[in-house]
Amino acid sequence: MSEWISRNKMTVGLGAVVLVLAYLYYFADKTTALSMYRYSWSYAVPLVLCAMVGVIGERSGVVNIGIEGQLLVSAFAGFFGAAYSGSLLVGVLAGVGCGLILGGFLAWTTVKWRMDQIIAGVVLNIVATGITSFYYKPGQLLPALMPHVSIPVLSKIPLIGEVFFKGTGVIALLAIVIVIGIHLALFKTRWGLRTRAIGEYPSAADTAGINVIRMRLVNVTLAGALAGLAGVFLSMDSTSSFERGMSAGRGFLALAIMIFGAWRPLRAAAAALFFGFVTAAASQLQADRVINVPPQLVGTLPYVMTLVVLAVAAGKVRAPGAVGQPFVKEGK
Repeated sequence: MSEWISRNKMTVGLGAVVLVLAYLYYFADKTTALSMYRYSWSYAVPLVLCAMVGVIGERSGVVNIGIEGQLLVSAFAGFFGAAYSGSLLVGVLAGVGCGLILGGFLAWTTVKWRMDQIIAGVVLNIVATGITSFYYKPGQLLPALMPHVSIPVLSKIPLIGEVFFKGTGVIALLAIVIVIGIHLALFKTRWGLRTRAIGEYPSAADTAGINVIRMRLVNVTLAGALAGLAGVFLSMDSTSSFERGMSAGRGFLALAIMIFGAWRPLRAAAAALFFGFVTAAASQLQADRVINVPPQLVGTLPYVMTLVVLAVAAGKVRAPGAVGQPFVKEGK
């Protein structure tokens, strides 16, 4: 632990400062602070899950521009699956299943057929927009919203427990477990070592006996399930209706968050929370009439932040060495 802290002094120091400021605001105005922090986390959950999709894909050497399409189709399938069947479980399975299918489509076209990864992702996004718009039917409602639960003991912790573990959705709780699990798996297991190897030096990994193509296919496909969960959360956790284009660019935001987080799960999750907080703060300032701007301008704030983040991160973080490059086995 001490070695990790010494390697990440700046990150730990910044995190400590942010935490102290958060608690100071919490004790100064508990009601407003909790409202803002809960909104921040709710906004961040799909971004966190989608950022994990990007981290797994790019650590494996595959650029996933199609996260936006995976998110939108999964939200559509989850919502209408639950609405027509009357079962939330059916909706969850439909959403996650669509995420897996689209992840498999992207993996097969980019890894097996060696299609240009950017083009494959763009095609996926266009098809997703067309399908969800064409088959959309207004007036459908969910049988119920996703259940919200409180975790004993953890929910009693001031601020942190009240935001993350008290009356929170099941998928939001899963997102926390998923981020920690992916971080540990990526840096502490053989799977993680092999994944990083095929994203950095696929030829060397192949020489060492790793099946690069199979591992990329499996990783990108399974990562699609996380996009499916994000879509289910978006359309079934706090809303009872589906709207065309309700993903609203979150898949692209997740890519910026992934870059800002330097392709590391915990840092990406922290960046997603930052995006959520900025959005919540702007909404709160507008509600308190501290700033008088049109709500449409507030809605553009995440995308403005994306440009700022990418400008700040440019040249300061390094992508996996072989990301975006199709692998061709020697001798074939």
